[in-house]
Amino acid sequence: MGVLLQVQDTVSAAINAAPQTENAWSILQKGGFLMYPLYLLFVATIFVFFERFFAINKASKIDGNFMSIIRDNIMTGNLSAARSLAKNTDNAVARIIDKGIQRIGKPIDAIEKSMENVGNLEVYKMERNLSILSLVYGIAPMIGFLGTIFGMLQLFSAISTTGDFTPASIAGGIYTKMVTSASGLIIGLLAYLAYNFLNAQIGKTINKMEAASAEFVDILQEPTR
Repeated sequence: MGVLLQVQDTVSAAINAAPQTENAWSILQKGGFLMYPLYLLFVATIFVFFERFFAINKASKIDGNFMSIIRDNIMTGNLSAARSLAKNTDNAVARIIDKGIQRIGKPIDAIEKSMENVGNLEVYKMERNLSILSLVYGIAPMIGFLGTIFGMLQLFSAISTTGDFTPASIAGGIYTKMVTSASGLIIGLLAYLAYNFLNAQIGKTINKMEAASAEFVDILQEPTR
């Protein structure tokens, strides 16, 4: 019995002596008041990314047979059917083609210009709010560094006041204040990746729009059946 009690005391002492792990939330709380704007920037990054991702994805979706049906209707002179299809299809390519169909009968240059104007408007719609991501990846790291500087100032002020210049106190203070720098860098990196990913998706959609516009102009220059 005495041996069991001795073993139990030894295990309890070992557990108490072991360093206690901290969860992510408790670590983040040590970052100070500048963590709150970083939280807001993180939420803004997530919201803008998913909102823009679904909007761009919706604008870029197009049926593979869309231009073939448009071609058949135009070549047979059935402009009303072509217009109805384009008008009832909700994507960027269809809106460009719809504008082109409305301008049939005018010079090719005028048709191309009208379609280009609609294309520019569609690009503007897709790029809306992306500037928020560029703002986040620019200022989030700076806010993080600012938090670390404030923390270091507080640390050295406490040292000068209390005279506590032990390695443990210094390391603990630096560890705590580096939280804002790490958080700012991570949020900035996420915003940077989101911004470039969405721009790449917009670029793919622009290629589809340009290809459809060129194909539509070619259709207009073909002889009718």
